Amino acid sequence: MDKLIGTGVALVTPFNKDLSVDTVALTKIVNHCIDGGVNYLVALGTTAETVTLTDTEKQLVISTIISANAGRLPLVLGIGGNNTAAVIETIKNQDLKDFDAILSVSPYYNKPTQEGIYHHFTAIAENCPLPVIIYNVPGRTGSNVLPETVVRLAQDNDNIVAVKEASGNMAQVMRIIRLKPKKFMVISGDDMTALPTVLAGGSGVISVLGQGLPTEFSNMIQLGLNAWVDAAYKLQYSLQDGMDLIFEEGNPAGIKSVFEELGLSKAGVRLPLVEATPYLKEKIHEFMKPYVRLQV
Repeated sequence: MDKLIGTGVALVTPFNKDLSVDTVALTKIVNHCIDGGVNYLVALGTTAETVTLTDTEKQLVISTIISANAGRLPLVLGIGGNNTAAVIETIKNQDLKDFDAILSVSPYYNKPTQEGIYHHFTAIAENCPLPVIIYNVPGRTGSNVLPETVVRLAQDNDNIVAVKEASGNMAQVMRIIRLKPKKFMVISGDDMTALPTVLAGGSGVISVLGQGLPTEFSNMIQLGLNAWVDAAYKLQYSLQDGMDLIFEEGNPAGIKSVFEELGLSKAGVRLPLVEATPYLKEKIHEFMKPYVRLQV
């Protein structure tokens, strides 16, 4: 899966003032990411506020991204949940012909054991015609997919090809990298540890900030993949405040404020999330000043 090496971005779902899906803005964001040099696009991840979208809206988001992309970049589709049978049913009913892989989050809320997590992903792999990326994000799911479970899944299922590791725990990341099969990819799901993950032997990132600042983030990851450490860390430190700011009041309120600064979409989010406060927006405005000038 060399096509998923580098920088992927977890696309937002932009909304109009009435909080309907803004397909015009979504098209602009897709083009912004492609023009900025990202390597692939992820639809309907956590950042897309997928849990607040209706089934009809999800299909609208999918069709808009496919149309805007026009075959230019690989596409990954988020299909996950805490009901294994329902996830499998969604996979079977979804037209996947335009996608290169699915991203499936570890079951949340019901907090399965490691054995339960293993059998959940094995069942998905057995019923999915595409490669599967495991998504481990303990801060959202309430449980951690341990390195031994990730490695066991990779060894036992040919189409489980990667993990999006968003624990933020570099010791855990490095343990997976050390134990994994050779072709299995470790993809950072955490912007702040993306470069360290790549330098430790990871394959790249699925980023949030990367969709707002695609050129800078993609360059940082590519420099890391090429082991140009000093230049990569120079970019890391220039982006670091932004990485913090966009998560200060939760995701995707922060990154949507970045898009508002860039003039690409409005900053609205759906309840139970709320829009970034004026205080945070002002800090994002100051951070974005040099990047907005580059857009003019």
